[in-house]
Amino acid sequence: MKRPRRERTLVNVGCGARNGSTLPGHFEHWRELRVDVDPAVQPDIIADLTDLSAIADGSADAVWAAHCVEHLYEHQVRIALGEFRRVLRDDGFVCVIVPDLQTVAQYVAADRLHETLYESPAGPVTPHDMLFGYGAAIANGRTSMAHRCGFTPGMLQRSFRQLAFAEVLLRRRSAELELVAVARPVPARDDAERAALMSALGL
Repeated sequence: MKRPRRERTLVNVGCGARNGSTLPGHFEHWRELRVDVDPAVQPDIIADLTDLSAIADGSADAVWAAHCVEHLYEHQVRIALGEFRRVLRDDGFVCVIVPDLQTVAQYVAADRLHETLYESPAGPVTPHDMLFGYGAAIANGRTSMAHRCGFTPGMLQRSFRQLAFAEVLLRRRSAELELVAVARPVPARDDAERAALMSALGL
């Protein structure tokens, strides 16, 4: 007799507003647990990234952290990544997406700090926004949107060091001006498995 398939759980940290979240189709049939520090976005759990104590150890199949880790101070990043690992099952993965400051620096060097780079659902985004946080939201009193640290590929890779991850896959998404890290407690069996995971996540 076939056992019923266990429902998989995604912890979406820094989830933002429900209608503003664009998760990959890979998670379509997963249970989503939304976590955010801002009560106004009506998350399932109101919590800072550095304290996910409301979530049990090893209870998540994946942790999704898109454009939220840069809102921490640098010394808090390792704490947050440690919390992501704690709530993750041993066969799960963490996906962290942050602004690519190495690429953004090219616009700063060219004196294009306030030039619109792309249109987001919230409005136009400039290099200044990517460095310091979305200015329009901060001006409206949402100071938690300020950026307190930043990442280059080397910095993002180093952030995962000394944590219980067996491998970290890095991608640069130039069109989106983003860096993506997918970290796993257990390494993939081969390059085909790694490629399949990244493809499923649209990376």
